[in-house]
Amino acid sequence: MVNEMVDDEPKSLGRCSVFTYAVGHMLNDITSSCWYTYLLLYLTDIGLSPSNAATVTLTGQFADAFTTIIAGELIDRFGHFKIWHGMGCLLVALSFTSLFGGCLPCKILGSDSPVVQTAGYCISSVIFCSGWSCTQISHILKQESNGKRATASWTYWLKKVLYYQVLSIYVLTRVVTNVSQTFLAVYVINDLRMSPSSKALIPAIIYLSSFVASVLLQELKWSGERLKAFFSAGGLLWLFCGAVVIFLPINMHAFMYVLSILIGIANALMMVTAIGMESELVDEDLDGSAFVYGSLGFIDKVLCGVFLYFLESYESADPVPCDLTYPCFSVTRFSLGFIPGISALIGVVVAFFIRFHTPNPKTLREPFLA
Repeated sequence: MVNEMVDDEPKSLGRCSVFTYAVGHMLNDITSSCWYTYLLLYLTDIGLSPSNAATVTLTGQFADAFTTIIAGELIDRFGHFKIWHGMGCLLVALSFTSLFGGCLPCKILGSDSPVVQTAGYCISSVIFCSGWSCTQISHILKQESNGKRATASWTYWLKKVLYYQVLSIYVLTRVVTNVSQTFLAVYVINDLRMSPSSKALIPAIIYLSSFVASVLLQELKWSGERLKAFFSAGGLLWLFCGAVVIFLPINMHAFMYVLSILIGIANALMMVTAIGMESELVDEDLDGSAFVYGSLGFIDKVLCGVFLYFLESYESADPVPCDLTYPCFSVTRFSLGFIPGISALIGVVVAFFIRFHTPNPKTLREPFLA
């Protein structure tokens, strides 16, 4: 009889592998930022109605959702992280230019009708979001696979209340980040009457502050209780930011630059700790972890897609007339301020009742900048 030896020691990724995955994930982050921040503004600027623009977004979200859970299941069974990662990067790179560089089917068919434009951008969004999901899920699972792969079934987790609590936290966090990025550019241009450069400067400040906060967070020792505490801090900070967004008048629009720093910090606090809670859910039991991550992504993207479609369908492409000293209560202002703020508050309440089983703080296995 041959004794099977099991290596209990985590295997670290080499620096070359870390760099390669980081570049691919950076491509994903940059393109997804453009997707959520500028797609609605871009599509309406080129002549699509808000409802057609919402259809493009919803189509992409559904493609993202189904690809996430399918890719997660296939990777869980067969592996080959690098193939999925490379294929996803290629699809993202090829489709992104057609998504923001003009309607390719319109040029082929020689027609700029709303139906052809909508269909053309839907095709590009499906390819883009499918590639984005392949890269995202392979990146996350490759990090998780550095540790021990146990034999327990993933169905065990589905029976636990913790799974649904973490699911709620993750979905609410994605609602906060997705809704805020989608309506941010429209808000600063139409509602606050800021200069055209602000639609690039405000998101840049948010991403920069979020990046700095994320780098600082990776140096901390983490426990379940600490994850909850930092998530709650980010949720309450977003609640404050949402209230300011709702009541900020046009003549005080310069305060948006300060507010963008706080939004970036709040996004980092919520997103980093929400992903940390996913890791706490999986822990060392990596069998079926792809399903866990895939199912979380599937539900998140379907719900966010429907949510964004509903909000964007009532969005107006024209600025709302209002007084300089009083806020004009538009769909954009409601979507950017009230929806993320309430979602963050609900997330804080859910986090309060979560009970993790990690009494001792621990550092991340692999620092983000290793």
